[in-house]
Amino acid sequence: MASNPDAVAAIAGAVLQIAGLLAVAPLLKTAIKKMKARLQNRQGPPLMQGYYDLAKLLRKETVRSETASWVFVAGPRVYFAAALAATTLVPVLVAAAPLEAAGGILLLVGTLALGRFALATAALDTGSPFGGMGSSRDMTIAALAEPALMLGLFASALAAGSMNLGVLVRSLVEHGPSWHPSDLLAFAGLFIIVIAETGRIPVDNPATHLELTMIHEAMVLEYAGPDLALVEWASAVKELLYLTLLVDLFMPVGIATNLAPGAVAVAFLAWGGKVLLLAVAVTIAESTNAKLRLFRVPELVSISLGLAFLALAIRFL
Repeated sequence: MASNPDAVAAIAGAVLQIAGLLAVAPLLKTAIKKMKARLQNRQGPPLMQGYYDLAKLLRKETVRSETASWVFVAGPRVYFAAALAATTLVPVLVAAAPLEAAGGILLLVGTLALGRFALATAALDTGSPFGGMGSSRDMTIAALAEPALMLGLFASALAAGSMNLGVLVRSLVEHGPSWHPSDLLAFAGLFIIVIAETGRIPVDNPATHLELTMIHEAMVLEYAGPDLALVEWASAVKELLYLTLLVDLFMPVGIATNLAPGAVAVAFLAWGGKVLLLAVAVTIAESTNAKLRLFRVPELVSISLGLAFLALAIRFL
């Protein structure tokens, strides 16, 4: 059992990590919009636009349907809290997650699933047809994406012999990046999951409100003001969390193994560079593909499930 000083240090680390990811997440989201616009020969929004949007939403008055119950009110708060809780289970700058003693891969996937369930239930609460449509579509994708995410993470965990992400990352830092076929397949599968879970083209397009295609936007159409700010901020944090997870598992270079200021500074620069590199890959994937028809989306997510299953099977060979 951890001593009190260790527990205090873990909680302090968790608070600092949450604050840091909350601060960076809107910048990443805007940076991807900016890069996508530049690829289309457009100027794009200023890099601070994500912060301006959140500040504008937080200042607005909260408007809710008269038929909404506490489920609708709780949805964004649980979604936001689940995203923050998930960030404490993943190493970012140091090869140790602040609350890694609380659990590993299963807790991470379960925490993210809890947030999804809360938002989907809240979308159904008002009886809006768009909410029901978005929830059913999101749950359809989740039925394939969550098993693929778990299998991809399990494939990496088998190499380290632990399902704890802190132990897993420390093992990767010790042995260096791996080019094992299982890791390459797992990376490909998890990259597709990142595209699906963050609502990117070709799975979803949050920039439009077309009834035939929208998924995430249909679930949050009823929200406004601070409620919508919580949903948008949590979505940005989840996107940064998924990219950090890919960085941890497949590019474990530069992660600090101690809390020395110099090592942490180098780790921050390395983490920023690797996340930016993945953000460029996401932008290119989004800019070079068209939005899939809805019934084709499960086929794409099934590919990630197949890749993750192959990655896991190869580990046993």
